Amino acid sequence: MLNGYRFRLYPSPEQAQILLRWIGCQRLIYNAKVQEDRYFRRFQRRMVGTAGEDIPVDQQYSHFVTDKTAFLRDVPSQVLRNGAVRWRQAYQRFFQKLSGRPKIKRKSGRQSVWLTSELFAFRPRVDDTTGAVCGYHLQVGTDKFPVGIIPYVAHRPHAIPASIYIAIEGGHWWLSFAAEDPTVSMPQKTVAAAIEQIAEDLRQRSPDPLAERTLGGDRGVAKPLVTSDGQIFDLLPVQKRRIQKKRRRCQRWQRRAARRKKGSQNQKKAYRQVAKSQQYEKNVRHDYAHQTSHALVVNEAYDLYVFEDLCVKNMTKRPKAKKDASGRFLPNHAAAKAGLNRAILSSAWGQVVTFTRYKALRHHKLVLTVPPQYSSQECAECAFTAPDNRPSQADFVCQRCGHRDNADHNAARVIKKRGIQTLLSGDPLTPAHKPTRIFRQLGPERSEVTPGETPIRGAPSTTDTQRSQNQERPGVIRETPTSTRQG
Repeated sequence: MLNGYRFRLYPSPEQAQILLRWIGCQRLIYNAKVQEDRYFRRFQRRMVGTAGEDIPVDQQYSHFVTDKTAFLRDVPSQVLRNGAVRWRQAYQRFFQKLSGRPKIKRKSGRQSVWLTSELFAFRPRVDDTTGAVCGYHLQVGTDKFPVGIIPYVAHRPHAIPASIYIAIEGGHWWLSFAAEDPTVSMPQKTVAAAIEQIAEDLRQRSPDPLAERTLGGDRGVAKPLVTSDGQIFDLLPVQKRRIQKKRRRCQRWQRRAARRKKGSQNQKKAYRQVAKSQQYEKNVRHDYAHQTSHALVVNEAYDLYVFEDLCVKNMTKRPKAKKDASGRFLPNHAAAKAGLNRAILSSAWGQVVTFTRYKALRHHKLVLTVPPQYSSQECAECAFTAPDNRPSQADFVCQRCGHRDNADHNAARVIKKRGIQTLLSGDPLTPAHKPTRIFRQLGPERSEVTPGETPIRGAPSTTDTQRSQNQERPGVIRETPTSTRQG
């Protein structure tokens, strides 16, 4: 089974400069492909005589290496090629409706370079006494463009990957890759098949034993995770204090950077301090998500974990501006919503569920998500739902049966019950793959009906009257619809 690895990398200052040059050149090729695609889509297909031409989705990059970009010859050609390949892979995800079109990569934030097997090698380190392989040295570069051996810290054993990513974020270098993990085995070929197999095994149990082996989790802002057995998972008090201290430090360095000359080295130093302060909080949240998910999965008392299906992206949208009749802006509580958004994003809701899901599969366990509507107002004992059941933020009192409990704990029990009902309903837990097909629109040069085309009869509409059902070649972008009807 493929497993992801992420290790700290420690290049020397000279090696760091070479890697930064590689990152910049690969980003330049990627951005050039994005701009070229935008040009074709906006202008070329509108020109006379090009209506029947296909917009290229290829990996060509040599035409970007000119006299003005002669510095691209100072890096291995594989680095430039991989930039074009990354762009094409992003476009394939767009064709599969998994993401949007490729966008321009900025210089800020996390920067990475993708290296294939021609540009690196893992040299084994052999123990002199036992003769066993105790680790690896990472050698990067080619004979023409050598980088050297870069030390890295592997906190767990790993296999040799086919490609690696070298990234820098917040002044720290990272080595990331995916490789086969021999310690983790999955009899099913796909993740979807494994999930359905585990679900079928759980459905064979009777409801009462299944309820004992199920754990529900309610996610909140004050308490990031409260489970149905009464556990509370949150950051340590010392971590919260340090995060607040880092936030104040970040604001202080941001003010200093704003007062310094734009583009100067002093301003860059200030922004590096800002990045370091922000990186600490990110690392703490990431560590919290890993520790929480590990504590949940290794608990032998549970085989099914149920969480709310929260759409964090919609919950953290900024409020829209409002105007009165005279055109003046009305208060929309944007500052308060910004604070709530920051608290939601800092709670690591998504990371906990994501990490728990893939770790549970390794232990032959299952993670489900259920609709969260009215889970905080529903009684876990009698299922009575009413807003009056919440007299305060922390208390829950059922107006029908008088059940009293902590609001978060009651919601976790409700989520647990919904998860069991979802599992026992027998519905597929993984959505079926929807195949996508690209149909070719007829242009004015092919107005006749050819075999495989279906003429559409009926009332006039704004769409084409004929559409070919012959599938295009993979990677070809659909042409602009053209109508030949007379007005």
